[in-house]
Amino acid sequence: MAATAQTTITKKSKLVRPLRGGQITIPAAFRKELGIDENTMLRVTLSDGELRITPVRMEELSQGSPWLRELYEYFAPVRAEILASGISQEELFANIDAAIEEVRAEQRARRA
Repeated sequence: MAATAQTTITKKSKLVRPLRGGQITIPAAFRKELGIDENTMLRVTLSDGELRITPVRMEELSQGSPWLRELYEYFAPVRAEILASGISQEELFANIDAAIEEVRAEQRARRA
């Protein structure tokens, strides 16, 4: 007779009452088991009528989006050039706003 491996899934549940503003208290035993403290970020997910709360490690959040990181790195030479030129952040933003307005004006002129 072959032995079969069984996976045991332990589910724990507690009833909690939402406070004003929808706040809930995560039971202390659950916080301890999951390593949740006042500095832990929590991901709250709503799926199929259930609310799931998952602790998130800051390393997971710091990874960021790969394509956004690639875009950031793509513009590294532009950022370096701006820093080297001595342009202030206010001047940079004003130049960007002016360029956007110029493009919008051209688009309005084409539609007219």
